[in-house]
Amino acid sequence: MLNFVFFVIGLLAAVIINTLADALPSSHTPLRSQWQTWGWSVRKRPLLVFIGTAVTFAILPLFLAEWVDVAVNAFHIAVLILIIVTDLEHRLIFNKVIWPATAVALVTSLIVSPEENNLRLALLGAAVGFVIFYGLYWLAQLLYGAERVPLGYGDVKLAMLMGAMLGFHRIFFALMLGILLGGVFSLLLLLTRRVNRDTALPYGQYLALAAIVMLIWGAQYVQQFLD
Repeated sequence: MLNFVFFVIGLLAAVIINTLADALPSSHTPLRSQWQTWGWSVRKRPLLVFIGTAVTFAILPLFLAEWVDVAVNAFHIAVLILIIVTDLEHRLIFNKVIWPATAVALVTSLIVSPEENNLRLALLGAAVGFVIFYGLYWLAQLLYGAERVPLGYGDVKLAMLMGAMLGFHRIFFALMLGILLGGVFSLLLLLTRRVNRDTALPYGQYLALAAIVMLIWGAQYVQQFLD
């Protein structure tokens, strides 16, 4: 029953995601959409968001025991899906999404498991995510130059948000998974000749996807690894 309830909530969340994905970039100059790079039509995006959000919400109760955890993670996932869409379509990660979502992640860390010092872990995770990706951003600027740098400052702030959502114990795994996903998909695009070596690809979508994976499955697997 809970799965169906969150499936319906996912459909409602998808309406909001699609609306914001259209409204947020309205004042920005459009860039080549990453949907086109993959050979997909932008017109299919609303349907993909509906399916992806609803199905992801529906499976959350299968992996999380407490309904509060399900609700909090569902909110985080909705934010991450919105970031994936705007990064795919416009190569933009908006401050008006990042900062409120980070604040919510820190506050909800108190709600989920206050006895486990989750706020401290969330703050540490946010700091670690920011520092690691700011270092990578700075290094990439030195190696590639400001115009060809593969990372943007939005990716740095996204890493901070991921740390606030996932906590100190999971942010390292999420960042490694995001970098791995970015490498794999970039290689696929190169092999299929949809891009060339000089093409700048948005990285935020892979980081956000890695964060979604960690929100759903990460807790149990990280604990097994630590044990």
